[in-house]
Amino acid sequence: MPVLLRGLKDLPIDLSAIVTVADDGGSSGRLRNEMSIPAPGDIRNVIAALSDAEPMLLELFQHRFESGNGLSGHSMGNLLLAALTSMKGDFFTGIKEISRVLNVKGKIYPIANQNMYLHAEMEDGTLVSGESNIPKYRGRIKRVFLEPDPVKPLPEAVEEIKHADLIVIAPGSLYTSTLPNIIIPEISKALKETSGKVTYVCNVMTQHGETDGYSAGDHVKAIIDHVGQGCVHSIIVHNQPIEHDVRKIYAEEQAEPVIYDNERIRRMKLEVIEEDIIDHSKAMLRHDTKKIANLLYSML
Repeated sequence: MPVLLRGLKDLPIDLSAIVTVADDGGSSGRLRNEMSIPAPGDIRNVIAALSDAEPMLLELFQHRFESGNGLSGHSMGNLLLAALTSMKGDFFTGIKEISRVLNVKGKIYPIANQNMYLHAEMEDGTLVSGESNIPKYRGRIKRVFLEPDPVKPLPEAVEEIKHADLIVIAPGSLYTSTLPNIIIPEISKALKETSGKVTYVCNVMTQHGETDGYSAGDHVKAIIDHVGQGCVHSIIVHNQPIEHDVRKIYAEEQAEPVIYDNERIRRMKLEVIEEDIIDHSKAMLRHDTKKIANLLYSML
């Protein structure tokens, strides 16, 4: 999501980001447990992506402490979000305050203003709890679900989906980052009822422990299985081969290029949008901020 937003923020559009708060690892997990607040880590990265603050201020916001009793591993931005939540008594109000201070373009909404917990039912019947634990199980995931049931989404987030011209489901960890946002019943309903177009920017590589062996069609099927037909109208896929050297780097992580089975996807009644959307200057595969932003803008 931050990669997409960095390019989109400079375009003449009314931009809103709806961000997961299901993370339970690292600094976010510790703050969740100690302060009973939604996970701030993904919100922090989105704030940084949309901010027009001085580079030094952003560097400070993203700084992670490497030592210090109790501070080690925490990021400055997470601590600031936790402090503002404590001061204002509300996570969403804290986000709005820090967004104002850091001159954020667009609006940022946590998917929920409460703590929420992600669970996975594996195909072997095992239940795995916690966003950070699910990929470690190394089993095939049947479905993911949230507690409390149902999670109450932020009303403003639901309204943004209902009135948007284009809704973009960002690439990322399919089961632990993408699906937690859209399996919330009110969000699922809004996606199916919105008059805007919903597009999914598909991952370029599989992720070990989550999407081993998944094609683009498998990614879409997982979304439809969780949310229902009619929740996605199109899928954006990369249409260039992945260089051998890059494949070798990812092979060490047991990741491989996502196969684009476009005919299968069309049979699911989705439009397939094929473009070169990768930043070829980087050793690791990343969506190109400018390319993907210009493509999405052209869809508007």
